Amino acid sequence: MLLTVDIGNTSTKFGIFDGERLTAKLSIPTIQDATAAGLAKVLRSRITSPVTAAMVCSVVPGANTAMLDFLTYEYGIAPLLVSNDLDFGLKINYEPLSAAGADRLVNASAASQIYGVPCIICSFGTALTIDAVSQDRVLLGGIIAPGMATMAKALQLNTARLPDVEIERPDAIIQNTTAGSIRSGVFYGYLALAEGLIKRIKDELGGDPQVIATGGDAAMIAKHSDVIDVVDNDLLLNGLRLLSERLSR
Repeated sequence: MLLTVDIGNTSTKFGIFDGERLTAKLSIPTIQDATAAGLAKVLRSRITSPVTAAMVCSVVPGANTAMLDFLTYEYGIAPLLVSNDLDFGLKINYEPLSAAGADRLVNASAASQIYGVPCIICSFGTALTIDAVSQDRVLLGGIIAPGMATMAKALQLNTARLPDVEIERPDAIIQNTTAGSIRSGVFYGYLALAEGLIKRIKDELGGDPQVIATGGDAAMIAKHSDVIDVVDNDLLLNGLRLLSERLSR
């Protein structure tokens, strides 16, 4: 079975595939100073399927060695860490290519194969990334902005009196408490940011692109927006599976 691993800034997600079928998935917090032994203690009892291959995508270089060592020693395999020079099935217009986030490349490749082109891929996580793939399968690039939780945390860290609050959608945009005002500003401000960027990218891209959303805040944003066509929280895990299939041909 194929184990796919998505090492993100906040959490690390795992998917186990039997052929094309995602049979199990789990998530743990990302720990930059983790060790292979520490990962084994956390994961050994949670990953019980026989693993014969592994694909790893990471945006946290400091977490890579421990994960690769764990997979090698635990399963006796040679895991593949996604690098930007792999064949993603797209022409990539990003300069320099080495600076492009591996997660963005995998997501764009997966969305293009699963949903067709042109398409716009939005990842609502610690950061908001939006990427555009043209009709002729060119990854044109995109934008990077703060994620919702990052916006909220910035308020708390850079002000003397504003508290750290859990972000959720308020019933009304006008709020009469500090916590409510922060929730409203962050949620509706982030929603307006995302919708505005998507609409501008659609105008620049042309055609009738599908908008695919993924990431921890994707479902919440999509529920209150009319610019998102599909929410696919397994996009990157499936992208790693598809990439593994492409590389094994």
